[in-house]
Amino acid sequence: MTSQSITTGVLDYGMGNLHSVAKALALQNAQVILSDQKKKLNQTDLLVVPGVGAFGAAMKTLAKKGLDDFIIRWIEEGKPYLGICLGFQLLFERSEESGGGKGLSVFKGPVVRFREKEIKKISGQIPHMGWNTASRVSQSAKPYFRGIGENEYFYFVHSYFPEPEDKTFVGTRTYYGREFCSSIANGNLFASQFHPEKSGLVGLRLLKNIIAKSKKRN
Repeated sequence: MTSQSITTGVLDYGMGNLHSVAKALALQNAQVILSDQKKKLNQTDLLVVPGVGAFGAAMKTLAKKGLDDFIIRWIEEGKPYLGICLGFQLLFERSEESGGGKGLSVFKGPVVRFREKEIKKISGQIPHMGWNTASRVSQSAKPYFRGIGENEYFYFVHSYFPEPEDKTFVGTRTYYGREFCSSIANGNLFASQFHPEKSGLVGLRLLKNIIAKSKKRN
């Protein structure tokens, strides 16, 4: 590893959008390893868990490969972690998407679905798909959003979102028929419901900040 780059491990567990994430990270001069092998991932500086798809299927795949415990230990050791979309939701206890199926339980709280009656108020649809703002609500999120304006837009595509029991971890909130938690920030961990890799220059700046924060730890 040089002073100009870090090694990022993108967890390949068959849940989509991995290559777009890897490409966006590479644009920030990160060395990217795409793998489902714990030995390889353990040698990286930043663990990235992206993903789109079903919560229950994702947990089943992680458990089969022993990656569920690997992620939990990684986070418990305070190593840099980036979760995107499904990689955000899996950090919580359970999801309505899978009939209350269990998650990684890194954070307390459920993952819930948008309610039709709330979405109808704004003539919206489920899934929430497209551009929306993410308003900062905690100091812990500040380093991740350095150089990013308060009303910048990020790209979303989801029907479910987490409801953290401990609100101090909530990094940003977004409005779509109701306010919901669109990211969490806790030390070296950042996870978002929006997709930085699909959010243009603003998303790339966010990834740049995440990588810079990971460098400081090393």
